[in-house]
Amino acid sequence: MSQIFIIADLHLTVNKIEKTHLFIKFCQEQAVIADQLFILGDLFHTWLGDDLSINYYQKVILTLKKLSLKTKIFIMTGNRDFLLGNNFVKQTNCILINTPYLLKTSKQQYLLTHGDELCTDDKKYQRLKRVLQHPITKFIFLHLKTKLRIKISNKLRQNSIKAQQSKSLKVMDVNMTSVNQLMQKYPGVNLIHGHTHRLDTHVNNNFTRYVLGEWSNNQGNAIKINHQQLNRLKISTTIN
Repeated sequence: MSQIFIIADLHLTVNKIEKTHLFIKFCQEQAVIADQLFILGDLFHTWLGDDLSINYYQKVILTLKKLSLKTKIFIMTGNRDFLLGNNFVKQTNCILINTPYLLKTSKQQYLLTHGDELCTDDKKYQRLKRVLQHPITKFIFLHLKTKLRIKISNKLRQNSIKAQQSKSLKVMDVNMTSVNQLMQKYPGVNLIHGHTHRLDTHVNNNFTRYVLGEWSNNQGNAIKINHQQLNRLKISTTIN
C-alpha cells in the first residue's frame, strides 16, 4: 500500500540550523519509508536563484538527493522560493510541479496548491506577486550581481513584514469565494494547501480543506496518506 507525505512552509534559512536538522531528520527517518513526498511551497525562506542559493543549502540538497533514491519527491514553489530552477532539480532529483496539482489515490483525489493564489482579499500582495513572478522580472533579477540581488531581497522582506503588521487576519487568509470557484472545477476532490500557516481542517458541503502549518525550529507537521486514510502527523526533534 502506497504511503504519501505532504508538507509545506518550512522556510529554511542558513541561520536556523535547528530547523534544517529537523527537516533532515524527517527525511532520514520518516519520509524515507514513503513512496512519495510532496512539498507545497516555501521549503526555503529565500531563494536568490540556483546559482547562488544552492551553495547555501548543501546539506539540504544532499539530503533530498539521497532521499530521492527511495522516495519520489515533488516540489511546488511558493511565494518565497519561486526562483527554484532546473539546476536545483538536477542536483536533488526532485520533480518540480505546477499549481494546482491533482493527486490521485485509490480512494480519494486531492488538489494540492501552495495557497497564496487563494488569498485574493490581499490585493496589494496579488499585484506584487504578478510583477515579481513575471518571466521578464525573474530573468532580469537572475542576471543581477549577487550584492544587488541580496539587497533587493532584503528590502522586499522588510516591506513584507511591515505590510503584514497593518493587515487584518481575514485579509491574509484564503477567500472562500475563490476557494469555491477553484473547487467547482474539481468535483469530488478535497483541497490541501499551505501558505497561511493556519493548521486546521475545514469540512465544507462538497469538499474538505486541509491546511498545513508552518514549521518551527523544533516542531513540524505533515499530512500522511496511507491505507486509504488521511492523518495529521506531528514532527519533532524526538522522532525516531
